[in-house]
Formats: sequence, C-alpha cells, structure tokens
Amino acid sequence: MDDKLRHILGDMARAARLRQGLTQAEVAQRVRLKPAVYGRIERGKMTPSVPSLRRICATLGLSADALLSLSPRAQDAKGSAARRSSEPIEHPELSRIIHLLRDWPPERLSLARKLLETADSHFSR
Repeated sequence: MDDKLRHILGDMARAARLRQGLTQAEVAQRVRLKPAVYGRIERGKMTPSVPSLRRICATLGLSADALLSLSPRAQDAKGSAARRSSEPIEHPELSRIIHLLRDWPPERLSLARKLLETADSHFSR
C-alpha cells in the first residue's frame, strides 16, 4: 500500500472514530490491537492486516470500499476527511462528553450548559 493510500485510510478511520466520540484506545481495544499500533494506522504510518482492516471497518461502521477509497462515495468522504485532517482535532475528553450528551433530552442539556457556564465563570476569575 502506498503512502498516500495509507494516509487516506488513516484520515478516514480518524474521522469516523471522532464522529463516534471514541478514543484511539477504545477503538484499539475493540479491534484487538495495541493502542500504539492503531495510532500508527491512523497516522498513515502502518497498513493493517486484512483481518484487522475488517475489524476496523466493523467497529467504525465503515465499508472497506469507503476506507480504501474504492467507491464514488469514498471519493467524497476522502475530500472531507482531508479537510477535517487540517482542522484541529478535538480533545478526547471533549469527544467523550459529546458522545455522552448526544442522547440527552433538551432539559438536561440546558441544565448541563448552565453548569458549564457557571464552572467556566468560576475558573475564569
């Protein structure tokens, strides 16, 4: 696998992982890889084995065609993954919070926002 394709695969995997609010360590555990190995895959420094690639696809909800840039849909996603890779990556704790809050009802979200605003004003002093 050439460098460009490894980087595209890594960018696509990172974007899917962040959309799901997962950390690299969480994905690595589900895929049965060491976190450092999975990190190298996301950075485009390593090509996963076929069984690992299959588990990555299943874990991240991606088709192998999309992950390997083989489908027209993957071409669109590849462009958006490249754009996202130039954006700052969310802190893992922020991703976890977003993932947790996704299913909360509006009244709980409103209360959480008020708590965060209060904490922010307290820490900003």
